[in-house]
Amino acid sequence: MPVINLEDLRQHARRYLPKAIFEFIDGGATDEVSLRANREDFARWRFMPRVNTDVAQRNLATTVLGQPASLPLIVAPTGLAGMVWRKGECVEARVAQEAGIPYCQSQMSASSIEEVHAAAPGPHWLQVYLLQQRDINRRIMQRAKAAGYRTLVLTVDTKTQGPRERDVRNGFTIPPRVTLRNLTDALRCWRWTLDVPLGPTVTFANLAGEAHSKSDIFTITAFIKNLYDLSFGWDAVAWCKSEWQGPLAVKGILSAEDARLAVAHGADGVIVSNHGGRQLDSAVSAISALPAIVDAVGTQAEVILDGGVRRGHDVLKALSLGARACMVGRPFLYGLTRGAEGVRQVIEILRQEIDNGLLLLGQDDVAKLSRALLVRA
Repeated sequence: MPVINLEDLRQHARRYLPKAIFEFIDGGATDEVSLRANREDFARWRFMPRVNTDVAQRNLATTVLGQPASLPLIVAPTGLAGMVWRKGECVEARVAQEAGIPYCQSQMSASSIEEVHAAAPGPHWLQVYLLQQRDINRRIMQRAKAAGYRTLVLTVDTKTQGPRERDVRNGFTIPPRVTLRNLTDALRCWRWTLDVPLGPTVTFANLAGEAHSKSDIFTITAFIKNLYDLSFGWDAVAWCKSEWQGPLAVKGILSAEDARLAVAHGADGVIVSNHGGRQLDSAVSAISALPAIVDAVGTQAEVILDGGVRRGHDVLKALSLGARACMVGRPFLYGLTRGAEGVRQVIEILRQEIDNGLLLLGQDDVAKLSRALLVRA
């Protein structure tokens, strides 16, 4: 089947991956209200294009927290991409670097900071969760600094994991296992079975030697419960800023007041996100929260949208509402089921859609987009 859009890659991922793995990357919390809202709420904004403008030359490039980007896109941090494709984080980082867009590695990745750096020297971004043992965070940051990582992303919406009922029903564990229960599915997905289960053990590589579960097989919920710091407040942003000594973005902001507090405590960027609908269900969508947050921080910090982007026109809407760029997560995991080629396809599909949409909007530069180009439906 030809790949024309990102939904085609999603359907390929559904066929390629065992059900438990696909639903882990595709699903959200409880009734998945926020998961759906992240997509549906883009349709609440409609374009008001301009005509008879010179669009013979168009600029899609921007800068994000001081880093040049060929497109207003960032590969979002998604934990355990190596569960989709062997050394998946390394593949994503290498393709992102080739394309000239930032790659943000998750603290909970299946490839270590050092492995990603060896595959693609960067500069990359590192996303972290604050742990009860702050020294572990410090050492992870130091490792990233030594590898030339440039930007730190602190995720603040995950003091516990949102209930993901698909994972419970599927008996999802880390590392994924082939059992009698899922043997038929594993045989159906024989290409994945030969690639991932027969490769290096999938686990949280950046925490190797730092933190372990009580057994070799564990659930993410139990892992998070034992490690994450439930007590941290806004002082944690200032702590990360002082430890990192570089650009810092705070991810998981939906409230304008929280955005102001993040900036007041040292954030250079605010990432508007409901964690892909995987945390508090019925939380507002990222695109709905975006305008008020842009207004709240003004020019004090850059605003990035994370959540629900599946089309180039989604990116154009976010930029018109004041975002500097968009993080894209799930589509890169869908693409990863075709290896580096699939990751390149995600970038190229979005590049073409952004360029076509910009042309039809009558605009020649993503930096010139404004709310005047949108109306509320």
